[in-house]
Amino acid sequence: MDRLHKALDFCIRHQTTLSYSIVSLLTAGSEHIFSSVVFKCPCNSGNMLYGSSFLLAPAFVLLLLGYMVSARTWRLFTGTCSPEKHLQRSPRGTCASFCQLLVLMTAKASVAPLTWIAVALLGSNFYECAASGSNLTASFLSKVNGNYSQEMLFKMPCDKELSAKISSEWVSLQAQSQLIGWFLIASIMTVSLISTCVTRCCSPVSYLQLKFWKIYSKKEHELFEIKAKEHATKLAERNTNCFFEATDPAPFHTPSNEDWQKISILYTFNSQEQYYSMIHKYVSTNRGNSTKFNEEGQDLTVLAFVDETQTSVSGL
Repeated sequence: MDRLHKALDFCIRHQTTLSYSIVSLLTAGSEHIFSSVVFKCPCNSGNMLYGSSFLLAPAFVLLLLGYMVSARTWRLFTGTCSPEKHLQRSPRGTCASFCQLLVLMTAKASVAPLTWIAVALLGSNFYECAASGSNLTASFLSKVNGNYSQEMLFKMPCDKELSAKISSEWVSLQAQSQLIGWFLIASIMTVSLISTCVTRCCSPVSYLQLKFWKIYSKKEHELFEIKAKEHATKLAERNTNCFFEATDPAPFHTPSNEDWQKISILYTFNSQEQYYSMIHKYVSTNRGNSTKFNEEGQDLTVLAFVDETQTSVSGL
């Protein structure tokens, strides 16, 4: 039993890393299936389009899917076109703030697409097919050895003997693909490490406070979901009882649209006032009616979990 609790605690502490790892593994497995079962290079003038489509089109779809499942995407855009939106203060009021949010969302949504491209390049099937249909490859190969024409290059992915012959005189397309793949992986890891270091260096709070903040955020959103279910159940019971019993409903307080809008604003950090969430800020500023509630703050990458935890817990 203790081992089970330790395993659960480990999963909870590292849920972000584990989720990214699972996404990467699923993406790598899908790429392997596509490469071995679905992909068949035509070995004609359509090589470039066909190979590039298999290399880039799934990555683009995965990027869009990453945006769709992102918590911040829907917290940012839900109700944007509503006439009542002026009641909500939002960090997207400036171009710089919006670009900062877009970069953060894109970075998180790019895990699966970059995994697809990296694994596909290491497998080399897509790249070899696309490169064999490129005029640049044909012109370069003709300079190395004028005996090879564009038509022969088209047949290269399907003719292993021809591929081996060309590779003996020139760096093979498979080797090129794998080199690019490893370079992409190394670049991603380097950029990820540097960005994480810069983000942590610019953090306005200490390491232990940040750890406490994550614990608080998780507990608050768990309690929020429990209370929301209880509140919704009581309201539903009251309304259904009144309907079937033909009675007038008893008074029942529920948050107004304005209240929901106020706690749905993307969190921004203000060093002058210590708020751990928008709910914390809302209840500490007279239900959002104090001028302090509308004070501007910084949208910090290191505190992105404040918005993401609530949406992941509620399942939205």
